[in-house]
This record gives sequence, C-alpha cells and structure tokens, in this order.
Amino acid sequence: MSPSASPARSAAPSPAAPASAPAPAGAPGDRSPWRALRHRGMRWWAAANFVSNAGTWTQLTVQNLLVLQITGSAALTGLSVSLQAAPGLLLGLAGGSLVDRFPHKVTAAVCQALLGVVAFTTCLLVALGLLNLPVLLALAVVTGVVATVDGPACALLGNGLVPARDVPSAIGVGSLVHSAGRLVGAALAGVTVAAFGTAAAYAVNGLSFLFVACVIPFLRPAPGAEQHAAPAAGGASGDGAEPAAGMRAGLRYFLGRRRLVALAGLNGISALFGRNYSLTLVVLVTGPLAGDAASFSAVSTVLAAGGIIGAVLGARLRLPGVRLVAALTVLGALLQILAGLSPSLAVLLVLVLPMAVAESVGDTAQSTLLQTDPPARMRGRVLGAWSTVRTGWGLAAPPVLGLLMEQFGVRAALVGGGLVIASAVGAGWLARRRTARRTAPVAPVAPVTAACPVAAVSPPAVAAAA
Repeated sequence: MSPSASPARSAAPSPAAPASAPAPAGAPGDRSPWRALRHRGMRWWAAANFVSNAGTWTQLTVQNLLVLQITGSAALTGLSVSLQAAPGLLLGLAGGSLVDRFPHKVTAAVCQALLGVVAFTTCLLVALGLLNLPVLLALAVVTGVVATVDGPACALLGNGLVPARDVPSAIGVGSLVHSAGRLVGAALAGVTVAAFGTAAAYAVNGLSFLFVACVIPFLRPAPGAEQHAAPAAGGASGDGAEPAAGMRAGLRYFLGRRRLVALAGLNGISALFGRNYSLTLVVLVTGPLAGDAASFSAVSTVLAAGGIIGAVLGARLRLPGVRLVAALTVLGALLQILAGLSPSLAVLLVLVLPMAVAESVGDTAQSTLLQTDPPARMRGRVLGAWSTVRTGWGLAAPPVLGLLMEQFGVRAALVGGGLVIASAVGAGWLARRRTARRTAPVAPVAPVTAACPVAAVSPPAVAAAA
C-alpha cells in the first residue's frame, strides 16, 4: 500500500499548489520490496512459479537417490548431474538467441510443456521399471537442452510483466518464491513418495510444469512494462539473416559492454575462491570446529535465513550498478576471511548471516543489471552468454576449492580466497580509475578578451562569479 501523503502545512492550500496525493503503486520513489506484486500479471506469475518450484524440489529431493539406486555408483550419479548442466555451458548462447527470435510467452509455454513431457516420461518409466542408465542420461541431456531456452525465456517473461523500476522487486519476489517452493517441495516429496512411490514425485513435477504452461497465455503486462517484439520471419532479432549471425552479435555485444564483462569477472572470482559455502563451511564445521551434522544443519538454516533477508533487501533496489555488486563482493570476501578465522561455531553463526545477506542482495543486483541493461532485442542472448559463463564457473569452482582445502586446509582456503577476491576487486577499481583519468576530456579555457579586462573586475564581482 502506498504511504499516505503528508498533511499540508498551510490551512488552505491555493489552487496553484494542491495538496499532495498518495503516490501511485510503482511510483519512482516507491521502494517497497513487494511493489511488483501490485501488478496482477506478476501475482499470477509468482503463484505459478511457486507451484513450479514446489514440483521441481519434490522431484529433486528423490532424484539423486533414485539415480544412485539404479546405477549403484556415486560417480555416475554425479555424471547425470553434469550432463544436465553441460548444455548450459555449450548451448547457452544458442538458447538465448532462440529466446530473442520468438515471443517470450510462446517460448516459455512451449519449454514448460516439454519439461512436463520429460517429467511424465520419467514417471512412466520408473513406474514400469524400465528406467536404465542410458535412458536416464538421455533424459538428463534433454532436460538440460530445454533449460537453456526455458531459463532466459521465463526470466524475461516475468520481468516484462512489470515496469523497469520494479524489476528488482520481481527478482526478489522470485527468490522468495524459490525458497518457499523448496521448503514445500521437500516436505511434499516425503509425503508423496511414502504414499504413492518414487514415480509420483515425477508426476507432481510434470503437473507443476503443465500448470505454468496453462497460466502463461493469460498473463498481461502492467502499464509501462517494456515489451519484447519478436523479429520478422527469417530475421535473427534484427542482427542478421541467420541464427548464427544473431549469436555472434549477442557475443559481440556482451564482450563489448564493460559492465557486463565486469559482472562476469566478479562472478568468476567469487565462484572460484568463495561463495560455495555449502562446500567450504561443511568442511570448516566438521573439521577445525569439531562439529557434526546437526551443527552444519544450524549453519545451513542461518544461510537460508540470510538468503531470504537478502532477497527482501534486494527487492528494495531500483536500478543498481556494477559498483554495488563489487562492494557487496568485497563485503562478502571480508566476512569470508573472518569466517575462516572463527574460533567457535557460535562466532561462525554470527558471521554466516551477513555473508548470506550480502550474497543474496548482490545476486539480485546482478540479475537486475543483466535483465535491464541490454536492449530488449538482445536480452535473451545476453542471458544465454551469462548462462555459459556462470555454468563454466560453477563446474570449475568445486574442484578448485576442493584442491585448495586439501593442499592448504580449509581455514587457509577461506582466508586466502577472501584476500584474492578483495584484492582482485580493488585492483580492478584502481585500473578503472586510472583509465577514467587518462580518457577524461580537458575543458577548454576561454581566452580573456580586451572587452572584459581582468583589472576591471572588482573583488566582490569575482566572489559573486565564484
């Protein structure tokens, strides 16, 4: 609800200066984290995403266990996860190019329907006892390929339902919906599997995808929302006659925007030397701090709470910049250093909350930049390129962190990683300042003419001019 206007100071305002009225929903000064939900289309989209996330986590809760039961190998279980993520690394830009070539609503609805078909197919194979390793890996690859298009299509569709100033709120709401769906899905998985068996988890997920596909056609953008216009048939979003030309144009745009390259660098340095708290903190808790599974569960709970708080704070942003992302990256690095030096679990729990808050707010700011900085015709390809970058960092980071912890210990890995992150961001900032000073234009000095001699200007006039 918009705040009430302040009462007029004068007893009877004049017609030329009417009393101020309440600010309309979504006004430029409105910073409510929930402002995106004032738009009807966004409310429906948030509800659909909650259902979808609950279904996805219902399936994910039992999926790895099912794969392990079928294969009997932890390595093959990891391979199935990698195969599902690999298309994001190899085909991210191609998926983003497809998103730019077709209307977002059509693309997202088709992708959701396809993912529902994959889930129902898996459900049927599990129920009939026909799911084997080759089929399992093939389904993982198909899911990953569809996800390369579904991810950017759904992100841009949701943000296209609200004005640009409300995009951070939409992203923050999405983060909260994701967390809520995860909790509900994990609980639903236990009940569903206990009552109907493992195949039912896939059926629930398939139904959730079909629900989203049915909601999408009825979504309507709010007034002022920026809409994506599909290119003419045979075009590649206005950048060439072939899809490959559109992909090259998207890559050129991404690499030509220094702020996008800076975001990729910040994300990479953080992924390689920090952020993977589920990996580093479990080693810290069960190792130097002599904790157990219950101790790490407490840390995970605080991390989740910090993520929710960060999502709410991030939703209050309007149009964040790279500097904010860099500052939050440095803050997270400094907190990571302190976490590595924690003498006890209690101290770690105090530090973990702001670490998670900084990460969550930074993620919201980063997503807002990626989805609002490029022109509408390029956003799918920018998100596709980002998917490739993020997947690459995501696949490389765990082995790097594992090697660092094995060679130097978890405390040294956390402290050293935090120092590397902070130093890299600081070096980038100094380099940026030096470049800005070298390229800054020099203002021309106007010559003094005889018509206005210096001696004729009195000291009061000089002071007034200053």
